[in-house]
Amino acid sequence: MRDSIWPLRKNYNHMKYIIVGIGNFGGYLAKRLTNLGHEVIGVDTSESRIEMIKDSITHSIVMDATDQAAVKNLPLKDTDVVIIAIGEDIGASIMSTAIFKQLKSKRIIARAINDLHETVIQAIGVDEIIHPEEETADRLSKRLEMKGVLDSLEISDEYNIVEVKVPKRYLEMTVAEADIRKEYYLNILTVIKIEQKKNLLGINTPHKNVIGVVTPDYKFAPEDILLLFGKIKNIQDFLHLGD
Repeated sequence: MRDSIWPLRKNYNHMKYIIVGIGNFGGYLAKRLTNLGHEVIGVDTSESRIEMIKDSITHSIVMDATDQAAVKNLPLKDTDVVIIAIGEDIGASIMSTAIFKQLKSKRIIARAINDLHETVIQAIGVDEIIHPEEETADRLSKRLEMKGVLDSLEISDEYNIVEVKVPKRYLEMTVAEADIRKEYYLNILTVIKIEQKKNLLGINTPHKNVIGVVTPDYKFAPEDILLLFGKIKNIQDFLHLGD
């Protein structure tokens, strides 16, 4: 497999994904992202699963993702996000996650089956952990669609609540000075700060600390996460404006 496996992008908003594990969750996510206009490579050891999905996504490959030599042949350099969606074999999930991390994938999202599994993949250093029992493939695909959103909750077809890292242009400004409500018609529900706490292995991992009601004189700091409410179109306008 070579980098040329990817078709040419038609739109710069489109992303390139590799999804490892084409079960119920991974398979639906792969098809959903493809339908949203993104390019998706599906990887699974099961020929039958690959056969079922091959006509619904950009490319599908029968491959053992715990084989580093095989994974090296994937177009990792041009891939925006690798999603480890393996759901049953925790050992294979951990090994494949470690391989993609070692090969310097740009961003890795990994599925966690239980607390111990989550602790191990946190230690490997993934960018995000998902829990399919809490987050559906449909919700994840919509969140990935809005680049820059850390998490989202769809209120209706028109309105969302999203978590987004405070843009650099607002650093050291107060809430009143930024006036995001007036400029984008978005409400800041609260601000979240990330604190480091030790997990079961004694490794520092990020935990959210919600500061509560945000006052007009609150000054934005690096690493602040904004919890915003508003129309999806206004959120997208807010995210797509350069820092």
